[in-house]
Amino acid sequence: MSIAVRGVSKSFGKIRALHDVDLRLERGMLGALLGPSGCGKTTLLRAIAGFEAVDGGRILLDERDVTDLPLGRRQVGFVFQSYALFPHQTVEENIGFALAVRRRPESEIRARVAELLDLVHLSGYERRRPHELSGGQRQRIALARALAANPSILLLDEPFAALDAQVRKDLRRALRELHERAHVTTLLVTHDADEAMEIADRIVILREGIVQQEAPPRQVYAEPANPFVMRFLGEVNAVRGSSSTLYVRPRDFRVEARSFGEAASGSIERVLDVGARTLLDVVLADGQRVSVELGSDRAARLAPQPGNVVYLEPTRYRAFDGLTA
Repeated sequence: MSIAVRGVSKSFGKIRALHDVDLRLERGMLGALLGPSGCGKTTLLRAIAGFEAVDGGRILLDERDVTDLPLGRRQVGFVFQSYALFPHQTVEENIGFALAVRRRPESEIRARVAELLDLVHLSGYERRRPHELSGGQRQRIALARALAANPSILLLDEPFAALDAQVRKDLRRALRELHERAHVTTLLVTHDADEAMEIADRIVILREGIVQQEAPPRQVYAEPANPFVMRFLGEVNAVRGSSSTLYVRPRDFRVEARSFGEAASGSIERVLDVGARTLLDVVLADGQRVSVELGSDRAARLAPQPGNVVYLEPTRYRAFDGLTA
């Protein structure tokens, strides 16, 4: 089922959470709503689900206008950031809850629960209760429960936010695998750019309720629409020139010990070795400070030390005429 949002706006009192938002996610895609806290991501997700009524615009699922339909008639599965599992119920009861409410036969519920536990790699956990599971396991159970009633769309509100870094990485891979096996159109909210870039087919970046860019991950990274998008996707230097400002990622500098071409000179202020990377803080001759990232081979060749004079030039950059971060 495809998702289309057309000119959707939403306010809470004097606070306008969404401003004329448009987006489209084709059937079977995994999309990500990305942006800082308070940008409107969760409000938009809840509007698509039917938890929030919108002030203007339309929401279409598979080209069917569902703007005025209640949650129960939208064929949507929703996974909350807090998991929202029932603590007094077993894993089996949690996953089968929606089917039990619909009075499906017990044999059908058991079969569906077994199928979903296999899908999330937790077979054998039927009789456990939520407090007996790790955070990552509880999140997998929440995903399984959302899929139990065969929704056409799966919506996830920052599903991995409360988990530690390694578990987040593991669950990213698990979610991508689950998506490919379940063939459900999926949209998740995240403030983690790496998470969105790693798992999404399409990214929608929001700022203060306004869509800044909607595109596949590769395009968003290589062709950011404005300085805000570029900054949100990773560290960037804003290098002021005589007529424009160049936005350069730390890894996109050529750095040498001797002058070359039109390279600018600078003095190394700090050197920080981080595994296979070496990070430099460089003060340019005009007083600007830039961050530079060197791979291990380049760092070994340059042998940087605080106080060394180096020469650098961008190998890749973006310039945004008339736009500011």
